[in-house]
Amino acid sequence: MDLLQVKRVYKSYAEHKALHNLSLHVKEQSIFGLLGPNGAGKTTLIRIINQITGPDKGEVFFQKEKLAPKHIAQIGYLPEERGLYKKMKVGEQALYLAQLKGMSKSEAKKKLKYWFEKFEIDGWWDKKIEELSKGMAQKIQFITTVLHEPKLLILDEPFSGFDPINTNLIKKEILELREKGSTIIFSTHNMESVEEICDDIALINKSKKILEGKVSEVKEAFKSNIFEIVFVGNMMAFSNALWTAFEILDKKQIENKIYVKIRATKSSDVNELLKIIISQVQVLSVNEITPSMNDIFIQKVQEVMPETLEEEADFE
Repeated sequence: MDLLQVKRVYKSYAEHKALHNLSLHVKEQSIFGLLGPNGAGKTTLIRIINQITGPDKGEVFFQKEKLAPKHIAQIGYLPEERGLYKKMKVGEQALYLAQLKGMSKSEAKKKLKYWFEKFEIDGWWDKKIEELSKGMAQKIQFITTVLHEPKLLILDEPFSGFDPINTNLIKKEILELREKGSTIIFSTHNMESVEEICDDIALINKSKKILEGKVSEVKEAFKSNIFEIVFVGNMMAFSNALWTAFEILDKKQIENKIYVKIRATKSSDVNELLKIIISQVQVLSVNEITPSMNDIFIQKVQEVMPETLEEEADFE
């Protein structure tokens, strides 16, 4: 079931088209990657979900209800630009933010104690935010975002400012939150993190959705029948076994092993090739090379997205 549905949303600012006919489905208890280059429209969508602004046309639904002010208490938002008060003490500020989300002071103290112990930051309670490093302040803001256990978490570049150890810590927490029932919208430019933790993604470019689906299915769809074959033997014998269905993209030799990257017309041709070359050379491994999410991101964003009459008709 979908926790959040965005249906045919449009948003413009003066002459700038921020979102054009955008529809998304974010499944319950999933991590949804909201991707796109700077200026694509991601921040506008996040502002609409948080009800900071509204769409010009279209609708947003939260658990099948039209998005309304009452839903704000069920949403946690970690913005890319952090918003902690530098002169306030950590504990005082965390309590204040928790109470803004409807938590009682006693409940907030109890849950903050749990999180501070979990992150091993018990000694920070009476420190001022300005005394903390960027990464330390990030931990505080992450805690205040998840403390009230919202149904929907929107995390915008949550690893910014973290070293690799703390990045892994936050990744682990995000995965645990999903397992406990949270739905997470994860906005980032780090495609490696997308591959590691996202279930589904949507890629927005120039106000429009240009790609959507499960991460595994998206990667599968962009495979281009490229394989790396590692063997021991004579390169000439290998080359002679190839036919027009194959193109050699790269080759190198490391000690006695030869690494050849080939593109096949179709993946089944590789099985036929192996039957031939196995008598000519000693094959050590055959691996199909799937594109990374970073490769897919770049490819799709660089494609020209022409306006169509059909899209303009959708506006009506």
